[in-house]
Amino acid sequence: MIWDIIISALLVIGGFFGLVGSYGLVKLPDPMTRLHAPTKAATLGVGAVLLASMIWFPTQQGQVTWHELLIALFLFLTAPMTGFFIAKAHMHLGWDASELPRPAPDRNWATFASPEQDSLFDRRDAKDNCQPEN
Repeated sequence: MIWDIIISALLVIGGFFGLVGSYGLVKLPDPMTRLHAPTKAATLGVGAVLLASMIWFPTQQGQVTWHELLIALFLFLTAPMTGFFIAKAHMHLGWDASELPRPAPDRNWATFASPEQDSLFDRRDAKDNCQPEN
């Protein structure tokens, strides 16, 4: 009985987050803010539904399955990266580098840097190579 309540609560929570994510995707004003709705709220909604499924199978069927855990792991690893790539594409298609907030002094947005400029990794490697060994 208690497991049914927990599973039902997780399904309702998952449905609520899915609804909020869908509403945000439709109603938020521009693509960069609309991007947060599915990557944040909908991911939590799907996570709650998958958690409910992970609880349901052992309590009702008597068997443990790894499918839901693997789906959740894949979802939580790929959703932030997908949001990042969509935001980066939007920056290239919709904005000029002068319209973005200025980064720290002597830095540049990596996505707008020319190939001749050193990246942060190049600077780090050069700094590491210059340090004397003990």
